[in-house]
Amino acid sequence: MLDTAATTLLSVDKVSKSFSTGSGDSQKLILEDVSMSLKVGEIVALLGRSGSGKSTLLRIIAGLTRPTAGKVTISGEPVTGPAEEVAMVFQSFALFPWLDVLDNVEIGPRANGVSLEETRQRALKAIDTIGLDGFESAYPKELSGGMRQRVGFARALVMQPKILLMDEPFSALDVLTAETLRTDLLELWQEGRILTKSILMVTHNIEEAVLMSDRILVLSSNPGRIASEIHNTIPHPRDRLDPPFRALVDKIYALMTQRPDATRPTREVAAAGLALSLPTVSTNSLAGMLEEIAAPPYNGKADLPHLADSLGFEIDDLFPLGETLQLLKLVDFEEADIKLTPLGKRFVDMDVDQRKKVIGEQALANIPLASHIKRVLDERPSHRAPASRFREELEDYMSEDYADRTLRTVINLGRYGELFAYDEDAQTFSYENPV
Repeated sequence: MLDTAATTLLSVDKVSKSFSTGSGDSQKLILEDVSMSLKVGEIVALLGRSGSGKSTLLRIIAGLTRPTAGKVTISGEPVTGPAEEVAMVFQSFALFPWLDVLDNVEIGPRANGVSLEETRQRALKAIDTIGLDGFESAYPKELSGGMRQRVGFARALVMQPKILLMDEPFSALDVLTAETLRTDLLELWQEGRILTKSILMVTHNIEEAVLMSDRILVLSSNPGRIASEIHNTIPHPRDRLDPPFRALVDKIYALMTQRPDATRPTREVAAAGLALSLPTVSTNSLAGMLEEIAAPPYNGKADLPHLADSLGFEIDDLFPLGETLQLLKLVDFEEADIKLTPLGKRFVDMDVDQRKKVIGEQALANIPLASHIKRVLDERPSHRAPASRFREELEDYMSEDYADRTLRTVINLGRYGELFAYDEDAQTFSYENPV
């Protein structure tokens, strides 16, 4: 069990980060007033959905980008540039294809001026530790995805960092390979064969966070903030089927589906109109999820972890669909459950034309951008308007990527609901095929 009196190695103090929006006239707030710490001897997971800024926070800690406000210190020293005390393992393998395994692992110490003899000793030890002994002369193209990610771990560990940063290091791997690599890494950590003092990992996989970490920091989105801190006291080795493990997974799902408290003037509550950012979803996926929840064994109410398992979804797959359905008043969240509303139950039994009408009506009633587009088309004699007009308006509130994503989702819902037509080539809304 982690010693709670352990030395604080990393401190993040009221860090915020903004980026210019596409229009260049305003700033998109990615992180706001984030404070956290990392102690010697612990693994901490940063858990959040896309848009929570967790990878941005990791890059700030590594010194790869500067915060707009706040500060980061490692061992009491401020981070003002690339930090020598940290090493990072990325989601993509990011290996040099023209270098063999040994050269890929040695490149970091060489760049830092470590002697050739010490570099070779460190590299061979890291390769052996991570389970790649015998593959020193192999090139990345000869290795499986799991083995290439092991090279990524060896390349980080050879730097002998105080802090190992991991940015979704298992997400590009298949399920079995990812599970093997997680297990191996935990065993190396618990046996003390990894010299790094602490690990900070970014993930969007709730079970992964519960399996590996001593503490879990749940980030809210748009902008990213620390919404919850959870101490994980389940002893190792952890079994996914044990009741305490399942209970903690359920608790985190419940936390991540909580709606903002309407009695407090948070940004989420205050946000209205075109400031509402939407995830990328298809109408087929929305209907499919409703049908899945309506069918046995759920019969209209599903436990989110079980639903995610049955669909093979992680939170970045599951939550965008669930939240869009909630926005359309077709489902509600209750703790770690998702249930059909009365309208959602009726929707499942409707024919295609009836479903289209419901989606159109709910989009107009609950998505400001959809009603704004229709109002503009109504007001114009030609009943036509370029997509660029609405995209530029969105970029006053969000980044180009978020604006494109939001507009695309409204186009999908509006077409399906027969609110308007959209010409992809001309990028123009119209009433060419009016309801």
